[in-house]
Amino acid sequence: MGEEAKRAGWSNQVEFILTLIGYAVGLGNVWRFPYLAYKNGGGAFLIPYFVSLALIGVPLFFLELSFGQFASLGPIKIWIVNPAFKGLGFAMTIVSALIALYYNVVIAWCLYYLFASMTSYLPWQDCDNEWNTCSCADATTNFSSPDPWNGRRPDCLADLASIKNGSKNTPSSEYFTRKVLGVTDSWTDPGGLKWDVTLCNLLAWIIVFLVLSKGIKSLGKVVYFTATFPYVLLTVLLVRGLTLEGSHEGVMYYLTPNWERLSDASVWSDAAVQIFYSLSACSGGLIAMASYNKFNNNVLRDSLVVPLINCLTSFYAGFVIFSVLGFMANYKHDTMEHVAKGGPGLTFIVYPEALAQMPVAPLWAILFFFMMATLGFSSQFSITETVITGVMDEFPGFFSSRVKRILFRAGVCAVAFILGLPMTCRGGEYTLNLMDTFVGGFPLLFVGLFEIIAIIYVYGFFRFKRDIELMLGSNIVISAFFLYFGATWLLISPVALLAVIIFKAIQTKPATDGSYVYPEGGQALGWLIVLAPLIWIPVIFFFEAFRNGLGKLLKKINSPEENWGPALSENKTGRYSDEYKERMKQRTGNNGYTISNPEEQSTSEKYARLQATFVTSNQANIPNGKEEHTVDMENGTKQNGTAQVKDGTGETGTSGQFQNPAFVKDDDK
Repeated sequence: MGEEAKRAGWSNQVEFILTLIGYAVGLGNVWRFPYLAYKNGGGAFLIPYFVSLALIGVPLFFLELSFGQFASLGPIKIWIVNPAFKGLGFAMTIVSALIALYYNVVIAWCLYYLFASMTSYLPWQDCDNEWNTCSCADATTNFSSPDPWNGRRPDCLADLASIKNGSKNTPSSEYFTRKVLGVTDSWTDPGGLKWDVTLCNLLAWIIVFLVLSKGIKSLGKVVYFTATFPYVLLTVLLVRGLTLEGSHEGVMYYLTPNWERLSDASVWSDAAVQIFYSLSACSGGLIAMASYNKFNNNVLRDSLVVPLINCLTSFYAGFVIFSVLGFMANYKHDTMEHVAKGGPGLTFIVYPEALAQMPVAPLWAILFFFMMATLGFSSQFSITETVITGVMDEFPGFFSSRVKRILFRAGVCAVAFILGLPMTCRGGEYTLNLMDTFVGGFPLLFVGLFEIIAIIYVYGFFRFKRDIELMLGSNIVISAFFLYFGATWLLISPVALLAVIIFKAIQTKPATDGSYVYPEGGQALGWLIVLAPLIWIPVIFFFEAFRNGLGKLLKKINSPEENWGPALSENKTGRYSDEYKERMKQRTGNNGYTISNPEEQSTSEKYARLQATFVTSNQANIPNGKEEHTVDMENGTKQNGTAQVKDGTGETGTSGQFQNPAFVKDDDK
């Protein structure tokens, strides 16, 4: 138990809560939620969003935080609770690793824009740059004149007729696609490395390593800034946005409800998936972060506060975005439908275009991209720490020295940088979009569904409830469990998850990147990305079945390993105490016996075992003499008599006499 006792912990609970806020509140709150709200009915989208939060988000958030805090173990090692489901731990860790790879590249883009904004004139303000094409049209371009470029682009005059009739590109669009990304025509043409983006990605990984070099001790100090300062910048940008002409129309467009959209199942599916993505559930991070908590931390409070802050932040960010989009629509004399975009296009094309039209444009651009980089880092720190914690908890002896831990953290960041190189190539945006499309969907949904099955149904709702009572006390748990968490964990959440999975499967279409449809190779890679984490769930299950025998595995599937329980001896009370385990060793050890006789159990005690003094009639497989044993009675009744006994391997053992049998409540169920 020495290794568990030396496990690091948060200096205080403020660090833990700020880390969770930073982990949950990320880039998606700014570029994904506002667009989803606009696309799915404006203010009406808040109904399925908060319903999904209550029925899926908060229950899973609380489940994972409680799970990690109780055992003080990472997302892989924690499955000593049930080795047959250890594949879930691998799936969570792999999902986090995949997200970390492409998420860091997006942060690199933010850093690129941040550095590019440190000038007196933003490089995406006009079309007079070497990367611009003849289709570029800025605010001064008038294609109805004989020379729209006023002598600046004589090379384009020969094709003026075709340019007039073709599509026009904004300076910010060409800056992102041609200057920053240097994007190729297709996924099959990766192009060479974009060294400027690659160096920004390297810088981002160096920052991640420096922050995580001492684990949560250093992370816990950094989050005081990264989890709070973005709110200051959001507020500054909101105030600036609301002073712009047309901002009111943008905000009204964001909020005006379209109630008819609520009858569309895709709206509810989008809300559920966004809750998963936004809360960072089912990717192991919540388990990992909670594993560093004190055993008696009020995790129920944290599970209510953090998701609510996260969702309100998304809603708040919508005002920041749509106030500026309203200004942009007014400035261009265009409609909101043409201006509003989601995803990277919003952050790196539409919003920068609006910033370029403001007075003192570089200042606002610096503030915006510094905010985006900070939001990205606050999530990336926890995502990467999840992977590190998952591996280090599996090999605590190897990572016992501080030097090894630091070297391993450096190695993780270095390997991640190398694996991310394909996404910093000229065609890398196609791969990044492919990963973002496939990682955040089916893997998270399936992990969430199987996690509920493994913990609530296999390990057992009542057993898990008593574990939480051990941490929080019965008064807190009893008031909340049976009415809310009981209903959601046992029925509503798994049914809702299954419904979303089925709906997404029915609605699945070929992956696209804007108007570009990925070829068969790209589609295949996308589904391999889905399988990469999920395949471990059946692989580990069948490995355990092969190693132990399927019959024996199924028989003990809800029996945790002997070392399952609180990490510190001071918290090992009740059925986790050494005294209790010694008393129950006859049931779980080599000479143990298990009771499974529901037909003969007392109806007044749902979980009862028949306990009696067993007097052996021979010496086979069981201790000799008159001792109290708990046994599996094939023909046992509450009367004195003869019964067959099964030993710990499940084979028929010895017949003998039971004296003074009585039903006893089984606290181990």
